[in-house]
Amino acid sequence: MTAHDPMRALNWAAIGDALDTDGHALLPGFLDAGDCAALIAGYGDETRYRSRVVMERHGFGKGEYKYFSYPLPPLIADLRTSLYPHLVPIANRWHAAMGLAERYPANHADFIAACHKAGQERPTPLILRYKAGDYNCLHQDLYGALAFPLQIAILLSSPGADFDGGAFVLTEQRPRQQSRPMVVPLQRGDAVLFAVHHRPVAGTRGTYRVNLRHGVSRVTRGERYTMGIIFHDAT
Repeated sequence: MTAHDPMRALNWAAIGDALDTDGHALLPGFLDAGDCAALIAGYGDETRYRSRVVMERHGFGKGEYKYFSYPLPPLIADLRTSLYPHLVPIANRWHAAMGLAERYPANHADFIAACHKAGQERPTPLILRYKAGDYNCLHQDLYGALAFPLQIAILLSSPGADFDGGAFVLTEQRPRQQSRPMVVPLQRGDAVLFAVHHRPVAGTRGTYRVNLRHGVSRVTRGERYTMGIIFHDAT
């Protein structure tokens, strides 16, 4: 990790409030320009990755992404393990509110050990590249029976300079209502923390589950790179 410490300025009370209200929280300036540039520069180094996915082949959209292999690059490994303990109280509180039995251990190593015991042994942090005309369909990053309910995406490119278009979007489906769209404005280095699958919402008849999906609108010019940190591993 560089001299810029992404964790230092985070207000976890405010982040928890934003997640409870909207299912996502913006973390401005989470990575500095040097870290963003280094991650983009490493995109062509195939030794860093376990697989490459061309989205159009699978009906996921257009563009491509690569999953990092173990051992993860130090920056990504540090972020994954240092973010997780702050998210566990939110995750466990959400599960209690939704009446779900699953509770998450306090440290990430124990959770990953549980994933591996369940047959989910492949790392899920990834980097995505979009060119002009590319987009990512609305989806959820669920890779097995065990799934941590929060994840983070970090924009590595500069809107208006490196690319145009390519907005990060979320949709929220509440029972017996139409879907609510949300566009999260991001600058280079900004991160968005958001619900992987569902979150609790208090209603007139008690707490119910809201289903969320995320994606990226069409890039109209240039190249857009994003890094995603998912806390569970894949089958």
